[in-house]
Amino acid sequence: MKTKLLILIAIGCTGSMAFAQNNTQVPMMKKVEVGEQPKKTVVYQVFTRLFGNKNTTNKPWGTIEENGVGKFNDFTDKALQEIKKLGVTYIWYTGVPHHDVIRDYTKYGISNDDPDVVKGRAGSPYAVKDYYNVNPDLAVDPAKRLQEFEALISRTHKNKLKVIIDIVPNHIARNYTGLTNPKGVKDFGADDNTSVEYARDNNFYYIPNTRFEVPTSKDYKPLNGEANPLNDGKFQEFPAKWTGNGSRLAKPDINDWYETVKVNYGIRPDGSKDFPELPAGFETKDYKTHYEFWQGKDVPSSWKKFRDIALYWIAKGVDGFRYDMAEMVPVEFWSYMNSAIKMKNPNAFLMAEVYNPKEYRNYIKLGKMDYLYDKVETYDHLKAVIQGNALPDPLTEIQESMGDIEHHMLHFLDNHDEQRLASPEFAGTPEKGKPLMVVSATISSSPTMVYFGQEVGEAGHENGGFGTRSRTSIFDYVGVPSHQRWMNGGKFDGGQLTPKEKELRDFYSRLLNFTLNSEAMVGKFQSIQEVNRKETANYDPGLYSYVRFTNHEKLIVVANFSWVTTSEFDLKLPKDVISKWNLLDGSYTVKDQLYGSSAVLNVVNGVGTMKLKVKPSESFIFKL
Repeated sequence: MKTKLLILIAIGCTGSMAFAQNNTQVPMMKKVEVGEQPKKTVVYQVFTRLFGNKNTTNKPWGTIEENGVGKFNDFTDKALQEIKKLGVTYIWYTGVPHHDVIRDYTKYGISNDDPDVVKGRAGSPYAVKDYYNVNPDLAVDPAKRLQEFEALISRTHKNKLKVIIDIVPNHIARNYTGLTNPKGVKDFGADDNTSVEYARDNNFYYIPNTRFEVPTSKDYKPLNGEANPLNDGKFQEFPAKWTGNGSRLAKPDINDWYETVKVNYGIRPDGSKDFPELPAGFETKDYKTHYEFWQGKDVPSSWKKFRDIALYWIAKGVDGFRYDMAEMVPVEFWSYMNSAIKMKNPNAFLMAEVYNPKEYRNYIKLGKMDYLYDKVETYDHLKAVIQGNALPDPLTEIQESMGDIEHHMLHFLDNHDEQRLASPEFAGTPEKGKPLMVVSATISSSPTMVYFGQEVGEAGHENGGFGTRSRTSIFDYVGVPSHQRWMNGGKFDGGQLTPKEKELRDFYSRLLNFTLNSEAMVGKFQSIQEVNRKETANYDPGLYSYVRFTNHEKLIVVANFSWVTTSEFDLKLPKDVISKWNLLDGSYTVKDQLYGSSAVLNVVNGVGTMKLKVKPSESFIFKL
């Protein structure tokens, strides 16, 4: 039958389940020893500029005066404690390094940025202008912006959370200017030979004897056409440089990353490498061996510059980095830089944006990345499921195909680049996103990432000006309505949330805190989807189920992706699961870890069954 899947999978999230036999006798299980297990981690991504903004005007292309802006100081002890209570271990402060902005900070010695090569009014956080300082918009006193961020690092640590910031190695702003470089540090391009397209120690690629031209489009005007002394269709750059996404045109297309220039890592224009390569077998070597390999090697200038930037922030107490578009930079560089970071902080948290599954293992094993985005596999499939374009069954194959690296594949459903989970363009409602969140957070031992506002159902409806609806704008000064209701004027107590938003945040808190404390979350995964699809009556198409376990903890996860169908069925646990769990024939009470209701697992002849009723968008995490 070719019907669009409007009925998908069940995961106990509403807290209302009808399971009886609470007094069932539980037989003895065979005692098995288990060693110490690592724990799951949870990353809370905040767009720093937007987090503390209390202004609700949201005028398209609005100024700071009109639309407001958040500050480092808005992350109070109370705010940080509430984030921690949500079940968070790391905060990724997005957009901290000083990037281009359309605002006059010349009295602080900062040059004005040209609207012709800035996206939006507030600017892209991925067009970094100065890596040794921070965005002046985020400071109460821009002259003390670095000190205010250092205070935030300290305050975050005091509240038992760790700090991640961005490093964008593939490209920098066209007008990069280091105002507070440490002694001996020269700006990118300062020593370049600009008469040639490529030289190994040039920081940029050039288009010799050709002037850069601003891209044009009949559909776009910088600052929406607003008058500005620099808004003249010109930007002085001679010779022109390659654009950040690799465009070699002196006049990039309007859809290119024209606000940035590509950094040269010793990759010749024909794609060949102009630096030492790692020896065969280095995928099995630890970071110390990688670090030793690079000692005394002659590497491109850009490698040294970015290594020094990373170590500068590590020395200030930053606990890790999120690397933008890491696969656009050679894996050998990552070996060089990440091993140097790990030598300073072995526990540094290094996560990267990589979208080519064929390269995952190279960036993990050779590049020494801790975590990569699991977008192309898990995220994309979950999105297809909730939109009625796929069944959940392939999630098993996805998980098993990455069995050797599953711990390294960071899971998320929302971030600054993607359409909001609750938006009509994704799940449609926050409630429909619940089963996706349960599966994303519990199917593997990988870290879970949540984007601020996701936990209260932010749908990204605002039109910021340059930024479009369905994604919370990273280019404009805007407010984030659902998040602002939780923020409640700076009280950070959820005082303005609707009842549904409160319930949603409670769900996220229950789920995330459970994953932090569950030993089985870093144990083994086994799907029970196939046997139930084949052998269980009334096991509807939107259902998905699996088990997670260690010797000490056994979990049964059932998720209902359908938002319209209530499913009643006898879930089956096959003989190999029962055998691995050392269960004897008999009845066992299992308890849902989200809302506390109970069910009974009956084991007969080595096969387990559980009578379940799963409501639309409901999920259960049963613990034996």
